[in-house]
Amino acid sequence: MYAVVKTGGKQYRVTPGDVILVEKLLGETGGKLKLENVLMIGEDGKATEIGAPLVAKAAVNCEILDQSRAEKVIVFKKKKRKGYRRLNGHRQEQTVLRVLDINGKGAVKPKAAAKPQAADKPEAAEKPKAAAKPKAAAKQKAATKSKAPAKDKAPVKAKAPTKAKAAAKPKAAAKSKAAAKPKAPAKKDD
Repeated sequence: MYAVVKTGGKQYRVTPGDVILVEKLLGETGGKLKLENVLMIGEDGKATEIGAPLVAKAAVNCEILDQSRAEKVIVFKKKKRKGYRRLNGHRQEQTVLRVLDINGKGAVKPKAAAKPQAADKPEAAEKPKAAAKPKAAAKQKAATKSKAPAKDKAPVKAKAPTKAKAAAKPKAAAKSKAAAKPKAPAKKDD
């Protein structure tokens, strides 16, 4: 059995057990994923089912093997004899999927997995509260440490305005010199 699935603007022909590279999809490594954009389903010896545009109630269940980035693509632009050169690189994010089954047989059930976790949440909620107290103490220690260097930085800031005043004095002196120069008498036309 095979299916043609559309994801990330591309179409993939998949069979159960295939490993495919697709554009980045949300999910963590080891998680399950359901691709519902099935364009066609076929099986040896049977009629091919073609969707218009999608096959109704069809899905491809996959497992996320990896979230990675593709090889670097170099983008180099140049205009000869003009001194224009631009070099950029790009790495596209991608997801590696393993096809588990086609047409929803053994479908992924995320809701059933979420219910048992709800029972564990009260226990998990108690543990972070106990761990929060040492973190708060660590934050207070960090705050006291950060205050000491701030005192060292304060005199440095005070020196900056004195330099500005010193720089302002020569300008004032230049103005007074310009004012002190006598003006040349205007020439009279005969």
